[in-house]
Amino acid sequence: MSASLKARIFDDMKSAMREKAKDRLQTIRLILAAVKQQEVDSQSDVDDADVSVILDKLVKQRRDSIKQYEDAGRDDLADIEKAEMVVIQEYLPEQLTDAEIDELISAALEETGASSMKEMGKVMAFIKPQAQGRADMGKISGLIKARF
Repeated sequence: MSASLKARIFDDMKSAMREKAKDRLQTIRLILAAVKQQEVDSQSDVDDADVSVILDKLVKQRRDSIKQYEDAGRDDLADIEKAEMVVIQEYLPEQLTDAEIDELISAALEETGASSMKEMGKVMAFIKPQAQGRADMGKISGLIKARF
């Protein structure tokens, strides 16, 4: 079995230190700080699934920040957030394509028998384990809403 995601991130931090890649190092430390915070909060070690959820949350925060910075005309800050997002996404599983997301939604609708917005929770519950960390859940939610 391959090294854990947490160990891989830690090894990459050491490499970034050796290479004096300041921006990359800063982002990796940010990731490790979020992981450590989760461990302290839960009083237990995190596994790869937990790390993926943390990374997904960090990417979502970056997306939100980028939008706010761009709306405010602060492209310099948006560029920093974009660079951080690229580093964070390196540790997430390969992202789902639009076609794969569409297939997932179709399968979820068929499996749950959902036919209205009232049943959206069922559909999201079906999709979330398969898409967490691999797609923007907000985007998926919007695509599901468009189907009703």
